Amino acid sequence: MKKTTKILINLVIAVILFLPVVGLADERLVPCDTGEACNFGALMQLIDNVIKFALFKMAVPIAAIMFAYAGFKMITAGGEAASARTQAKEIFINTAVGLVIAIAAWLIVSTILAILGYEGGWIGLYIKL
Repeated sequence: MKKTTKILINLVIAVILFLPVVGLADERLVPCDTGEACNFGALMQLIDNVIKFALFKMAVPIAAIMFAYAGFKMITAGGEAASARTQAKEIFINTAVGLVIAIAAWLIVSTILAILGYEGGWIGLYIKL
């Protein structure tokens, strides 16, 4: 019975996490799927759509959930304060570092493309240098 309960809890959590993805699915992934010819700009727009989805619609909400989980774990540590607080602090640090790495990678690629003179609107940022 305990294993079934764990599976059901994990299934409910997965449905709750992926339900917003279904609601945000109104954007088209490939911009040239309406019959027009695909070109380099369409490829760049596809990459932009994937990066925006992965970074802003998945990574940020998951980081927020992990911060909330770590805070809940730290508050409810109770008698076993040392190990639970240490684990909660590790979750906080790992989540923050992962989010910083993801955003820094996005900014680095966008800045390099702007320096090289690419003026397209992909990677979500228009930088004029």
